[in-house]
Amino acid sequence: MQARTSTWTGTPEALDKWAEHVTTAVQPMVAGLPGNAGAYFFIDRANRRALTLTLWSTDESARLSDDTADAILDKALALGVDFWDTADVYGDGLSESRIAPKLKQHPNVRVATKLGRNGAIFKDGFTREKVKLSLTGSAKRLGVETIDLAQLHCIPTEVLRDGAIFGWLDDLRQDGLIRHYGASVESIEQGLLCLKSPGITTLQIIFNLFRQDAVTQLLPQAQAADVGIIVRLPLASGLLSGKFGKNQVFAAEDHRNFNRDGAAFHVGETFSGLPFNTGVELVSDLEKLNTTGWPLSQLALRWLLDQPAVSSIIAGVSRPDQLVANVEAASRPPLPKALAGELAAFYTEKVRPHVRGGI
Repeated sequence: MQARTSTWTGTPEALDKWAEHVTTAVQPMVAGLPGNAGAYFFIDRANRRALTLTLWSTDESARLSDDTADAILDKALALGVDFWDTADVYGDGLSESRIAPKLKQHPNVRVATKLGRNGAIFKDGFTREKVKLSLTGSAKRLGVETIDLAQLHCIPTEVLRDGAIFGWLDDLRQDGLIRHYGASVESIEQGLLCLKSPGITTLQIIFNLFRQDAVTQLLPQAQAADVGIIVRLPLASGLLSGKFGKNQVFAAEDHRNFNRDGAAFHVGETFSGLPFNTGVELVSDLEKLNTTGWPLSQLALRWLLDQPAVSSIIAGVSRPDQLVANVEAASRPPLPKALAGELAAFYTEKVRPHVRGGI
């Protein structure tokens, strides 16, 4: 058994928030990696210290996780994928550190990182100093002086509504720590709040065939403000791959297991808010509309690419071959207008009534 550890210090309240980010970010990230035996955290409240522990079945599997990440990044470069998304909490900074050597060798790659979900900030620790400290840490791990794109990471609605954080980001851009800033949001309401900031460059939104409301409720406003749209959860946590049955088993550490009903964090983050079995049934119905001859995943990605407001799609992968299949969707022709209309009606009539957690 091979173990990897990382430590964190802070107040008891901050440690609780840190534990939440391990549950919502670290554990889902490592789940399903070859040889992974789980991710755990330990809190020593008396000494205000915490420890993250990831376990691997063998030394080889621990190295393999690094090798797999390296192979995916190399494949991305070979395919011309030059926009990469990460966050300070992905692997407790490991994701940013893995990207750094590639970024040094390929300065044409643009990296977007995120802030606001680490234990020092989330949920009610947002200050100018902590935001700067978080981004300074990301820049160091990425090996850059200026971060291409810094995105607020699903931060509380009240912080967005207050608006002060956008002024702090304006100042950090002026100081040269960041080049642009945006926000990853959980709802259309949050997206519209962000658009009130004249300095915002991008919005990262939940958008897919099982979550189409943004077509009319957010994308036109973003286009009018010249704000780019980055799509996340394009395959609805894998539902739109068409590969899941109702008996699908997910690892205990996988959010598709522990958050399928919103027990750990926002229910819309998992399966786009659909009950899993309902989602599987809807995928079966959707397959009947797929007359393209393409895999369902490529239909779903092509539909997104057909939206004029969409700038980029973040489709997470755990193997290089998945990346190849996803990129292939960009070479597919636009969907016929009749099929696009059927997909819109399918969402409104069959999918939308089942979505939980708001839009």
